[in-house]
Amino acid sequence: MKNKILGLHHITAIAGNAQRNYDFYTKTLGLRMVKKTVNFDDPQTYHFYFGDKTGTPGSILTFFPWERVKQGKNGVGMATEIGYSVPEGSLDFWKERFEKNGVEYGKTREQFGEKHLPFRDPDGLNLKLVVPKHHDDREAWETDEIKSDVALKGFHSVTLTLYNVGPTAGILTDLFDYELEEKEDSFYRYKTSAVENAAIVDIHEDPAAERGINAGGTNHHIAFRVKDEETQMYFHEKIIKKGLQITEKIDRDYFFSLYFREPGGVLFEIATDNPGFTRDESLEELGSSLKLPAQYEGSRDRIEKLLPELKH
Repeated sequence: MKNKILGLHHITAIAGNAQRNYDFYTKTLGLRMVKKTVNFDDPQTYHFYFGDKTGTPGSILTFFPWERVKQGKNGVGMATEIGYSVPEGSLDFWKERFEKNGVEYGKTREQFGEKHLPFRDPDGLNLKLVVPKHHDDREAWETDEIKSDVALKGFHSVTLTLYNVGPTAGILTDLFDYELEEKEDSFYRYKTSAVENAAIVDIHEDPAAERGINAGGTNHHIAFRVKDEETQMYFHEKIIKKGLQITEKIDRDYFFSLYFREPGGVLFEIATDNPGFTRDESLEELGSSLKLPAQYEGSRDRIEKLLPELKH
C-alpha cells in the first residue's frame, strides 16, 4: 500500500481525573492500557494509550488527563463522536453493563444501515458502539468480564461536525483518497478502500451549530495512519502544495507525527506505524510501567512525585 492513508491511527481526547479515566476504559469498556507515559509538552500530565493487545493502529484512543481541566463543549470544528466496532448481538450486553456501572447512554439507533448505541464517558466524551455492516475480524482484547463475543474491536468511525462539508471533504477525497460512500440527512460518510476497518470519517454538516470549546470531555485531534516515514513525507508535500500549514516530522517515541489544521478547523495528524509500542516494553508488559520521553528521564523522580497516583 504505497503512499496510502490507511484509515485512522489514533484519536486523542482530554479527560479530567486520571484514575477515573483509567478505570472507565480498562475496567468498564475492557480496553488494554497499551502505554502509560506523559504529555511531551507538559510532563506533569499523563498520556494514556488504550487499545487492543498490541496497540494496533486503528484501535488506539489516547488521553491527556488534566486533573483541574474545565469542561469543554462539542461543536463545530471538532471531532464530536467516536465509534467503536462491536460484534453482532452485543448491544444488549453493553446496555446491561452501562446500567450496572452508571454509564450515561442513549437509545439504540440506526444510521447508514448500522445499529449503534451512543454513550458518554465520565468526562462527557461522546462515543458509540457500532455493529458494522461488514464482518470485523480484528481480535479484541478480553478481560474476565468482557469476552471476544462482545468486546470492542477497535475504531469503526469518527464524526466531525462542520459548518460546511465541502472544504474538509476535499482534503479527504483529493489528498487522502477517501470516497463519499453515502449521505443520510445532514451526515456524509467518507470511506477509504485501503483498509477494512477504522476506515470511516462521517461529517455532520450543521450551519447553525456553535463552535466547540476544546477542553475536558472533547477530542483534541484525530490521527490518520501511514505505513512509514517515507509515506508520511509524501503527504507532507501534498499538504504544503494544497496551501496548508503543516509541522515538521515529530518523534513521538512510538510513531512519527505531522500535524495540520484542516479547513474546517479540526486538528489532523498523520502518524506512522513504526516503531510501535513494543520498542520499550515487551508485549506482555505493555502499559505496566511509566515510560518517559528521553528528555525527561533525568527528571523521573520529580515527575513521578508530581503525577497523580494510579491504582491498577
